[in-house]
Amino acid sequence: MKVKLLCKAALALAAVGLFASAASAAYKSEYKLSVVPGASSGWGQTATFFADCVRKKSNGRINIKPYFGAQLMAGKQTSELLLVRRGAIDFALASTINWSPQIKELNLTALPFFIANNPDRYKALDAIEKGKSGKMLEQAIEKTGVKFIGWSENGFRELTTSKGPIEKPEDMKGMKLRVCGTPIFIDIFTKLGANPQAINWSEAVTGFQQGIVDGQENPTNGINVPTKVWQWHKYSTDWHYMIDPLFFTANKKVWDEFTPEDKELILSCAVNAELYGKALSRLGNDDGSALEYLKKIGKEPAVTDPKGELRKNGMTVTEYTPAMVKEFYDATKSVRDDWTKKIGPDLVKAAEEDMKSAQ
Repeated sequence: MKVKLLCKAALALAAVGLFASAASAAYKSEYKLSVVPGASSGWGQTATFFADCVRKKSNGRINIKPYFGAQLMAGKQTSELLLVRRGAIDFALASTINWSPQIKELNLTALPFFIANNPDRYKALDAIEKGKSGKMLEQAIEKTGVKFIGWSENGFRELTTSKGPIEKPEDMKGMKLRVCGTPIFIDIFTKLGANPQAINWSEAVTGFQQGIVDGQENPTNGINVPTKVWQWHKYSTDWHYMIDPLFFTANKKVWDEFTPEDKELILSCAVNAELYGKALSRLGNDDGSALEYLKKIGKEPAVTDPKGELRKNGMTVTEYTPAMVKEFYDATKSVRDDWTKKIGPDLVKAAEEDMKSAQ
């Protein structure tokens, strides 16, 4: 009897082993992960962190390779959703901005000064992502036919200019500013009296050099410091007018091919990547928790004081008080009202309730 039981146990283990081997054999040798900016950006580093985590935890069975610089979509950032849905891209660390033309709900975090006009803007954002409104955003993403895996962060978008400082809405009048091409950006800067220019980054750099474009908006930690924005601009406006959450997604067919165990493995790496990405984004802008976390995991970056790095390189950094943020909040009320209708009043109300719960 014991011999029979042992034989059955051995056969069962062998079957499990064969199943695992068969499942692994069915996996691709490489899964493409789309990333819009370069590898040195905070966004790019977060993608690498995620891919490395999956490879390590799976002992190399799942090989996710980041492709930087929007190369999987020939530089056209707004094509990313379509390519993930079709399966031309397996995974994406996507931006709410780039997917917002197809998914209107993702304009929520681009509502001007909607999140910044809170006592603690990071708590407000975390409350959205973890709350009812976050679930609504996840559902909106998955309605397009892709799998939502988890959140990350590119950071609050700050304004850098060759003219300045900018302390009140009137200071922006007539300024030519490079912005993302999505409509809400055009509406925000037009309302503030600026002349928004929807042009790609390479053309913008030429514009900066020739003095044709006066400035641009991007996260300090993730983009402005790595690109050495001080080469063209001498003023940084730390106004936090909107934030650029990132999120991990996968092609639905690719996702369904993973075993339940491997799905959990990938999800766990997404959780770790969220912590890492947010720490990079918030470094020097929070109570010190981000730096403490990065030191703890052995990922302390070369630049630990991003705003100090801007100042060291000759930039004047204007850090807004709550009263200054409120002035811009009031000046952009009509934009928020208009876009609330487009995004969905129920979603905006849920986000307001989520943020209030975090105060």
